[in-house]
Amino acid sequence: MILAREWNAGEYEELSAPQTRWGAVVLERLDARGDEAAIDAGCGTGRVTELLLAKLPEGSVLAVDGSEAMVEAARRRFAGEPRVRVERQDLLELRVEEPVDLIFSTATFHWIKDHERLFERLARALKPHGRLVAQCGGEGNIARATEATKETMEEERFRQYFAGWEDDKNYADAETTARRLEAAGFEEVKTWLHDETAAFGSVDELTRFIGTVVLGGHMERLPEGEREPFAAAVAGKIVAAEDAPALRYVRLNIMARRSA
Repeated sequence: MILAREWNAGEYEELSAPQTRWGAVVLERLDARGDEAAIDAGCGTGRVTELLLAKLPEGSVLAVDGSEAMVEAARRRFAGEPRVRVERQDLLELRVEEPVDLIFSTATFHWIKDHERLFERLARALKPHGRLVAQCGGEGNIARATEATKETMEEERFRQYFAGWEDDKNYADAETTARRLEAAGFEEVKTWLHDETAAFGSVDELTRFIGTVVLGGHMERLPEGEREPFAAAVAGKIVAAEDAPALRYVRLNIMARRSA
């Protein structure tokens, strides 16, 4: 089953500087030999995949994403690069021809509701003692933006479009994540949360960012003419709460090794 959520890959490519910056920091934790076979789980347009590939000068990367637009963008980026293969896959159904040495992921797992199944699929894709190094949104992530979104959804102008809405994000805590990883067959598990702030130069910049990166599922529910007004209303509430155009993130960090 392919993930249903689609993305505007062109907009994401332009706007994903925070995610790229976080990915670079996570990669600093990776003590790689340089010849590993790796998976980038949730590769997006491939900006962080490029950084991963540079850490593996004699290795290879299977770049996986559930969005057709993201996969097409990543394939264009790596056209002619034999060490990268890009595939559209649902991570809950992840399949590989051969188990890999390393799975790397940033800014992806919080879009997946079922973390128990996710970690089971990742463990199956790893060789014994293979490593998982990842980061995603964690408990408390963009809390004020989430509250601003809920308030905007309840406004009379937008309420009709969100009947039966279920939140499409999963911001897990470190302790629960550690237990899930161990149950899925991982050991040497380390999980922790830390705070990050993404600041924007204007309310318009924040509106554009959240409309593409944060509110994609909401945008799919709305008619074309209501999408920008909805994002602008959410951004206005965030700025009122923060006294600045900014998003306060909580990042969930994961390091683990598949048991033998």
